[in-house]
Amino acid sequence: MERINNICNHLLCSVPTSASVITTDQKYNYPTLLVNIDENKVATVTLNRPKVLNSFNFEMSSQLVSCLKALDQDSNVHCIILTGNEKSFACGADIKQMTNLGMQDMMKRGQLIDKLCDIAYIEKPIVAAVCGFALGGGCEVAMTCDIIVAGENAKFGQPEVKIGTIPGAGGTQRLVRAVGKSKAMEMVLTGKMIDAREALQFGLVSTVVPVDQVLKTAYTIAKDIASLSAPVIKLAKETVNKAYDSTLTEGLHLERRVFHSTFALDDRKEGMDAFANKRKPVWKNN
Repeated sequence: MERINNICNHLLCSVPTSASVITTDQKYNYPTLLVNIDENKVATVTLNRPKVLNSFNFEMSSQLVSCLKALDQDSNVHCIILTGNEKSFACGADIKQMTNLGMQDMMKRGQLIDKLCDIAYIEKPIVAAVCGFALGGGCEVAMTCDIIVAGENAKFGQPEVKIGTIPGAGGTQRLVRAVGKSKAMEMVLTGKMIDAREALQFGLVSTVVPVDQVLKTAYTIAKDIASLSAPVIKLAKETVNKAYDSTLTEGLHLERRVFHSTFALDDRKEGMDAFANKRKPVWKNN
């Protein structure tokens, strides 16, 4: 709420319109990630531990959070794609790192889990492009994203009970909100996976496409989002997200307030003028 208040009150800073191409060889250099930013202001972040099906060790978890926070502050980025490879988006935690940890050890690592949950609070939209396994922490990270595009081979699950624990990065909470209590209970209590079509049926993902079309579909969505007014997109994302942790009355009040605040934006005036005069808007991002 505080962030929305700040946005409404200050109406955001102007976002430069220039773009550049940046890869992991330059600004964003992470051992477990591949990062690319293109001329359309779309950043693609690829989880890059293919030999272990992109399982999350402590290093990749920390680097992913750091990378996304940096992209959130980068004026060359308006939308982010998060993906893995055709076999696995992310198959969960690297259990080898956890096997010998006790309760106190895991509690000390708790800040890292909190940081993974904070992905949901990145202001810029994140589109997850999911092929193969999205299990455990992989499913939890996918659910922190705003839109999930799934390949036909995608498998989603929270199998933690099968190794003697429970989901620890939002799985018990976000899954209920995504698929409903009964289906979430079935997935968490049995540890069984659901396929892409079932995930679509229950509303966990927005669309299912052939594996070779996943990145293309995600990119089309991200490019469309990135082409719009950056401050308006931020406001829209935050307002929709508030529906998860507010009453309907509170949400409607907030929506009305944010709606009114857009009328102080240059981009609101430009968008309506362009529509009225049947021309393409030129966003100033303020």
